[in-house]
Amino acid sequence: MSVLDALESGPASLAQLVQITGLARPTAHRLAVALERHRMVSRDSQGRFVLGPRLGELSIATGEDRLLAVAAPVLVQLRDLTGESAQLYRRQGDLRVCVSASERSSGLRDTVPVGSELPMNAGSAAQVLLAWEDSDRIRRSLVGARFTAASLAQVRRRRWAQSVAEREQGVASVSAPVSGPGGRVIAAVSVSGPIERLTRSPGRMHSQAVLSAAEKISESLHTEGSH
Repeated sequence: MSVLDALESGPASLAQLVQITGLARPTAHRLAVALERHRMVSRDSQGRFVLGPRLGELSIATGEDRLLAVAAPVLVQLRDLTGESAQLYRRQGDLRVCVSASERSSGLRDTVPVGSELPMNAGSAAQVLLAWEDSDRIRRSLVGARFTAASLAQVRRRRWAQSVAEREQGVASVSAPVSGPGGRVIAAVSVSGPIERLTRSPGRMHSQAVLSAAEKISESLHTEGSH
């Protein structure tokens, strides 16, 4: 448990794990590797330990994942309001994962199946999930990214992000942050669709709808958290 607790605040090298947990180095290594075998712990691209996918699967299975329960109806409303597919993304290490989606029923649509792992270097949801990270992490993540530190500063200022053909040709999207009870950004709500419909300024069309959907989810989580 102390290894998992240590990873709650982000990736850690073996040396950092030893420092945070106070465990002997061989013990910390043995436990982390055993947890990795059970997918409770994973490694990021730099070989550091991060919380693994099994934890998310277990929390969803026990119905404890308030975020998904709260987000599902809001994504349906957002889809109906905008006429575009709506998604919810969470960050996992160096990737973002689509954890919930409400698809447009017909016509040209940008389908992102639940469980899809997308890169953190492109797309409006990646910008939102990165914008409130600490400066070191932002600096590392900007290497090879399709957006800049200046665009992330703008995202923080207006609380939404847009992207046009950043991750995929012909696709535009708008995203806004969902914050957990502690005020930390824990997810991003997005709408995405073809540039023909969303135009080259998708934020002008949909930022308000996406923002209010994200705020609705955040508020529900905060009231849940305060009971």
